[in-house]
Amino acid sequence: MPIRAIIFDLDGTLLDTLEDLADAANACLLAEGLSAHPVDAYRHFVGDGVETLFRRALPPGIPPGGAADKAVAALVARMREEYGARWSAKTGPYPGIPELLAALAPTGLPLGVLSNKPHAFTRLMVGSFFGGAGEGAEGGMGDAAGDDVPLGPFAVVAGARPGVPRKPDPAAAVATARALGVDPANAAFVGDSNVDMRTAHGAGMLAVGCLWGFRGEAELRESGAAVLLSHPLDLLRHL
Repeated sequence: MPIRAIIFDLDGTLLDTLEDLADAANACLLAEGLSAHPVDAYRHFVGDGVETLFRRALPPGIPPGGAADKAVAALVARMREEYGARWSAKTGPYPGIPELLAALAPTGLPLGVLSNKPHAFTRLMVGSFFGGAGEGAEGGMGDAAGDDVPLGPFAVVAGARPGVPRKPDPAAAVATARALGVDPANAAFVGDSNVDMRTAHGAGMLAVGCLWGFRGEAELRESGAAVLLSHPLDLLRHL
């Protein structure tokens, strides 16, 4: 099927957010008297939302159930402040991403972003790094943040929202394709993890894996990537 729209994951695909995420999460863990983790450990902690991140980061000494739930709730609440204070300290687009977006502009293909990061903050970061909004976002993660920022080349930008299943559930991807004006079968979903490849397959989209992200080739192949990209501009050869 011809590709008539492209939907991108955010963290690990468009933006290298790993160090800022790790620094913020480690600050939360230390503040709660728990052990921090190396930055590379967060490659496998992130991708399924903030709550899952901290469940993966909890030490094995905290048993599942009430104690773990309480610890995770405290960490999630603290993360809003910690990540909100440093989300742009080390984060930026991956090399080749600005060039890819510039090259896609003349094609007229509608572009979208779908992330498991909180919805308002997803829009805030896209606006800051790709929409010309600068850092006027004040670094906040409030529920209303990001509503009015320009979103650059992206017609639809969506993150995790109450009542909307997170990836890999395909519902949000299907809705994003529809909002872009195309059938899901005519959309490519570009991401760096098994979550993204499973989302693409569930939605009936072309599963495109990027090798510059948080995970790696083996995970992308095992989760069904139909196309693997070594560099962002490689995507142009598949359109």
